[in-house]
Amino acid sequence: MIDLYTWTTDNGFKARHGAEESGLEYTLKPVNLRKKAQFEPEYLKISPGHKIPALVDDDGPGGQRITLCESGAILKYLGEKAGNGLYPADPVARVKVDQWLFFGSSTFTTLAQQYGFWNKRNPEDVPPAKKHYDEVLRDMLATLNRHLGDNEYVAGNYSVADISMYPDVHLHGVNEIGLAEYPNLKRWHDAIEVRPAVQRAWEPFSD
Repeated sequence: MIDLYTWTTDNGFKARHGAEESGLEYTLKPVNLRKKAQFEPEYLKISPGHKIPALVDDDGPGGQRITLCESGAILKYLGEKAGNGLYPADPVARVKVDQWLFFGSSTFTTLAQQYGFWNKRNPEDVPPAKKHYDEVLRDMLATLNRHLGDNEYVAGNYSVADISMYPDVHLHGVNEIGLAEYPNLKRWHDAIEVRPAVQRAWEPFSD
């Protein structure tokens, strides 16, 4: 059985989205960041950097219990374990997925979170920072829009690479900036949004 520790953040939604798409049986374990539950000693044994999401699988490789943190690593793990194409078996296809999975995990979400901090969460108004990260996010959206003009999904077939970017496109692209200027990205977003697994992954929960 897999225990998935997560909350309602972009990275948290990634892991829940990946778990739902995997078809693997799992138990949702909310980690309430507002109550600083990520600093509890038992949770730190699972995620030493006190971040969500995290995962515990009692039936990991070789039947061993494993713990895992970092959203990109969790998506890759779930995709490989599911064996349903989310993380492809073909080595050439994996290279493409890895490229966009790493972009989504280390670049896109990292910079989108800075946009969110300076434009939404920071109580101090810092116009240069707000302008900078607004431009950065728009540039990344434009990059995806160009790429998706020739590709149905970011790495060819639907994969964990798409899941790695969907939450921030949904949260910031759709709900804040808008996707009118990015029609290919909007087509991609809307196709993912209606997937049953995505609908389940974005259902509200509380701890």
